[in-house]
Amino acid sequence: MTAAEATTTDGYAAFRFRDFRLHCAARFIMGIALSMQAVAIGWYIYSVTKSPLALGITGLSTFLPVVFLALFTGHVADSYNRRVIVTVCFSVFALASLGLLFQVLRSVSDPTWIYVFTLLGGAARAFANPAAQALTPNVVPKEHFANAVTWYSSAWSASRIVGPAIGGLLYIAGPAVPFTVIFVCFAVATVCVFSISTSGSAAKSGRGPITWETLSAGLTFIWSRKVLLGGISLDLVAVLFGGAVALLPVVAQDILHVGPWGLGLLRASPAVGAILMGAALAHWPIAGGAGKKMLIAVGVYGLATVLFGLSQNLFLSMAMLAIVGGSDQISVVVRHTMVQAETPDEMRGRVAAVNSIFISGSSDLGEFESGATAAWWGTVPAIVFGGIATLGFAALWGVVFPALRNRDKLVEN
Repeated sequence: MTAAEATTTDGYAAFRFRDFRLHCAARFIMGIALSMQAVAIGWYIYSVTKSPLALGITGLSTFLPVVFLALFTGHVADSYNRRVIVTVCFSVFALASLGLLFQVLRSVSDPTWIYVFTLLGGAARAFANPAAQALTPNVVPKEHFANAVTWYSSAWSASRIVGPAIGGLLYIAGPAVPFTVIFVCFAVATVCVFSISTSGSAAKSGRGPITWETLSAGLTFIWSRKVLLGGISLDLVAVLFGGAVALLPVVAQDILHVGPWGLGLLRASPAVGAILMGAALAHWPIAGGAGKKMLIAVGVYGLATVLFGLSQNLFLSMAMLAIVGGSDQISVVVRHTMVQAETPDEMRGRVAAVNSIFISGSSDLGEFESGATAAWWGTVPAIVFGGIATLGFAALWGVVFPALRNRDKLVEN
């Protein structure tokens, strides 16, 4: 094996680069803050409202800005300094968290203003996600990009282990405590991004007047490449119907009868599976059959969701959620690597913005869907139905998108 080959196959190759280390650290710390915030908001809202639908509206308030701003956020990410965009957005996150802290200190029982500040955070996220995703290829050489994607997504997964666990424990000391720590985390993440030396500015060809053609270029690009469309849309429908994250406060309180510490463990469980799978993929990357492995992973995701919905034991529920997270990690690595590797740099922001719609649609809108169906049918039927639907979609997508099913390598020359 040559020195170049050794470097390329090094499981930690991306960490050789300072800008990636800062970028990854910001992702990790931001993930901790958002995960803690999700636990704290979820427990607080359900404690004062006892309404699954109220929990679902939290996800909706995060999702709406992504949809309405998506075309503009992508254009901004392809036209301006991506590092500056992410820095500003992280600063807005910090300000929104202060607003949430103020509402908790007032002990409000009406969640309206909580939704308002969540909406503000959603707007910041709408601009931050495309810029951050498009910045990733700029901080590592191309030959290490797949490794960078794996560790970047693993940093997010690791944060979802640490964040919920810390958030649940801190909540025991009072709701104001986790919201204070959340603000500090947002501030630190902002400093990390600000310290990156690479601007991440897109090529000048990505700039130009704002027209429908430039705004919709990302959507057109994805539509023209069925393997990308299939991978992104499969993730959307799978997590939209199979995601039960919004209902975890209900499961913790009413089914498993555990406190906020139990909610933290449940929230962290998918991330445990994801980080373990991410570490495995970093050292033993997907070498072939990428499309089939993604379809199988989504099927496993659905099956584990069904078993989670039927469980009445905390440890079995945690195990099923860990399998959910591990299978989702495979899907994330396959999808994100294909999207970023096949997109020209001058279009990465707009393509990432469209990708963000699908991601937010699957997670945030999925929370609203879960809350609404649980309010109609009950918590357990809603979770089981979502898992069965996910299994069906995995089988259907294998037929409808043969380009995805037959995709072999993650990065094709």
